[in-house]
Amino acid sequence: MGRWPRAARRAAVRTWATAALITIGLVACGGPDPVPVPVPPAPTPTVTPTAPACVTDAKLVPSCGVLWGAAAGAFSAVPRDRALKRWEAKTGRTATIFHTYHRGGDLFPSPAEIAMTEDPARPRVLLVNWRVADGTTWADVARGGADGRIDRWARYVRDAYGQRFFLVLNHEPEVDVDPVPGSGMTARDFAAMYRHVITRIRGDGVRHAVTVLAYMGSEKWIARSWWKDLYPGDDVVDWVGLDSYVSAEPGRYHYGGFADLLDRQPGGGGTGFYDWAVGAHPGKPIMVAEWGVYHRVGRTADKGPEFASVLPELVRRPAVKAIVYFDTKDDLFGDRDISVDSSPSSLAAFRRLAASPLFDVTLDGR
Repeated sequence: MGRWPRAARRAAVRTWATAALITIGLVACGGPDPVPVPVPPAPTPTVTPTAPACVTDAKLVPSCGVLWGAAAGAFSAVPRDRALKRWEAKTGRTATIFHTYHRGGDLFPSPAEIAMTEDPARPRVLLVNWRVADGTTWADVARGGADGRIDRWARYVRDAYGQRFFLVLNHEPEVDVDPVPGSGMTARDFAAMYRHVITRIRGDGVRHAVTVLAYMGSEKWIARSWWKDLYPGDDVVDWVGLDSYVSAEPGRYHYGGFADLLDRQPGGGGTGFYDWAVGAHPGKPIMVAEWGVYHRVGRTADKGPEFASVLPELVRRPAVKAIVYFDTKDDLFGDRDISVDSSPSSLAAFRRLAASPLFDVTLDGR
């Protein structure tokens, strides 16, 4: 092959160089000379801060958020653990608190209850109500008459169950009070019973029971002169509890939303329950240990507005750290339906409530 003339060679080299620069993007097409295009620096990655996780402490108080719980299957033949699992599937959220009931000489938690709190996929904590004075009186328990029963249970729970759990003694004591001196069932007798049991089980080595005093909180009871005498002392009460319900039927007794449930006042007026609790016992977390919305059996009413009222009230009342729904199709008196699925609209509203991230609390410190 013959050699190119010098001018042709220079032109060819220039053409090849320009084409190469264009290929790698360093010149703009059509320009007379290759002009480098500056490459912008890589952007600095931004880190979006995440909200702190809500976890429970040694007294099972959440650092943020509210514990979510339930008692399901009451007044039915369905075992409580099976009923709760069905309820969870229906409502779309695990009940972090599993509420159960025992009396007298029962040894608890039962194997089924223990299994429910050892499910790694669905972490739960027990809330156990114990009528320790079953068959006797509060005064008798306070005098040591049930110490054998108490010690036997304490040994069992100390050796068989290591997780922290909530313990209620004789919830809703107001309905059992007999104010006649010497009855053994006065409000002061209840306080003495409560103090004796908690002091004794602690002496027996039970250190993982987180104590709850669960009032009924009805207007007529708050108005009683003896009502304040039920409280046994801050040193033996970890949480102040409330059992309270509202009706979904307009015009019926206790018709209203979640605020009505929390603000029950003494008959004739006065301080409502929530304000009393935070004022008389500042720093104590409040548990709504039983709550529900009902209508009369066979008279279905939409419970959606009542369920929709819960979240705004919880935001307004930061002392409430746990709410536990009591679900039953037919209550003790046989005339109230407290189930969350008594109508499709009621269930839909309850599922929206259950889905709130406010209840995303991780059990820790157990």
